[in-house]
Amino acid sequence: MSHIVVFTTTSSADEAAAIGRGLVEARLAACVQVIGPIRSLYHWDGQVQDDQEWQLQVKTAADRLDAVTEYIQREHTYDEPEVIALPVVGGSAGYLGWVTGRTR
Repeated sequence: MSHIVVFTTTSSADEAAAIGRGLVEARLAACVQVIGPIRSLYHWDGQVQDDQEWQLQVKTAADRLDAVTEYIQREHTYDEPEVIALPVVGGSAGYLGWVTGRTR
């Protein structure tokens, strides 16, 4: 079983908490950490945006990526929410086993 960390951002702490809680309750993620506020600079609507956001780090099994992506896209208020998955290349067997178990 391989594992991933999925990143997304939201415009509010409340939205981040709601998405994170929903992912954990649906067993799509073992753990979601909310970090913020952070400052995000990006191109959107033909301009460079400078916004305060909250970042979610979603710990999950790789085979849950499609379901996590669908959940975030459905529940998110952004027109095009960030969904980026990075592979976990190592870690403690106990923790990774816990991640797998919580996402079943």
